[in-house]
Amino acid sequence: MTAAAAHDGPQPGRDRFDSPRAIRAALLPEEVAAFDTAYQQSLRDASESLSLEALQATLANWRRIARMTQADPAAHRRMLQQAERTRQTGQPPENATDWQQLRTELGV
Repeated sequence: MTAAAAHDGPQPGRDRFDSPRAIRAALLPEEVAAFDTAYQQSLRDASESLSLEALQATLANWRRIARMTQADPAAHRRMLQQAERTRQTGQPPENATDWQQLRTELGV
């Protein structure tokens, strides 16, 4: 079997987002620039350090984001919008539970 044949078709247990291209394609349009920036920076870091650890960590992080995005794109977009509102205003989301209240509710 050739190397090319070994990669043809879906493979059980293989991650759907197994390449930077697949990860990028799964993201919302508003996240693509951040992915590109992080990916390019991790490539530069890898070339300087001669280590792929940072690149692998970057791809693992964005792979998680791609999975969340694909699981429910509308919910992921709402989360991004809320995070941006919180970042801009410094105010927590409506109906947010503060840390002390959460600890009390959990009995911690």
